[in-house]
Amino acid sequence: MEAGRLNAYKAALDAMRAVQQVEAYIQRCGLEKSLIELVKMRASQINGCAYCLHIHSKDARHGGETEQRLYLLDAWHESSLYTERERAALAWTEASGDGRARSPRRNAAPGRRPQRGREHARLVERLNRS
Repeated sequence: MEAGRLNAYKAALDAMRAVQQVEAYIQRCGLEKSLIELVKMRASQINGCAYCLHIHSKDARHGGETEQRLYLLDAWHESSLYTERERAALAWTEASGDGRARSPRRNAAPGRRPQRGREHARLVERLNRS
């Protein structure tokens, strides 16, 4: 799974040190570990990173996350398995991206997207215009 991957520590040591500092902050910011792992999983889905999905799904399962919730994460808008707090964090994760979510829902007909999806798309559009 790691064959051919860029060694980020060799390529950009200072940047990776900064990433480690952000990770240290995330771990002590008060969010529960399970929520952090859900956010990391969703970001990895959006980014299309197989390596990150492998690592974060393993960490999430190790922390007690269920297979069912991990399988449905890409369709969290349509699932009742996620709390309002988790939904808010996942919505923030999607809105914080560059709008290129790799999701089957992204290519769905506009009338079929959940209302929240349209609201988040408008938020991202406004942020991109600023």
